[in-house]
Amino acid sequence: MVKITGTYEGELHCTARHEPSGDTLSTDAPRDNQGRGAAFSPTDLVATAFATCIATTMALMARKHGHELGPLRYEVTKEMTATPPRAIARLAVTLWLPASARAVPAGELERAARGCPVHRSLAPEVVKDIAFVWED
Repeated sequence: MVKITGTYEGELHCTARHEPSGDTLSTDAPRDNQGRGAAFSPTDLVATAFATCIATTMALMARKHGHELGPLRYEVTKEMTATPPRAIARLAVTLWLPASARAVPAGELERAARGCPVHRSLAPEVVKDIAFVWED
C-alpha cells in the first residue's frame, strides 16, 4: 500500500505528496477547462503514468531476460472527449527503443508494454495506441 496526501489550494490548483519518498508535485486545471495550465493537469498525470508504466514494465521484462533496456525515449499525447462528460478519449505513446533492446526475445517488450498495470487499469473505452520505433 502506498499513501499519497495532498491539499486543494484553491483556484483549481492541488499539491500532492508521495509519503514513502516525500516527493511532491502540483496539478493545475488546463487552460481549456478554466485553469491556468501552470502544472500537469490530473489527466496529464494519467498520460504520464501510462507512458512511464510502459517504459518501466518493458525495463522489467528486459531484466527478466538478463538485459538492461538502456536509454528508451517516449512521447505520449492525450486527447480528451469532444463532448461532455469530459474524459480521456485516447492516449498515444511512441517509444524509441535503443539497438540494445534487440537482445530481448522478439515480441516480449511489446507484450510487456501492452500488459503494464496502467494499461490494464484504464477504462476499455480509452483508445490506447502504442508505437515502437527500433533504433539502429
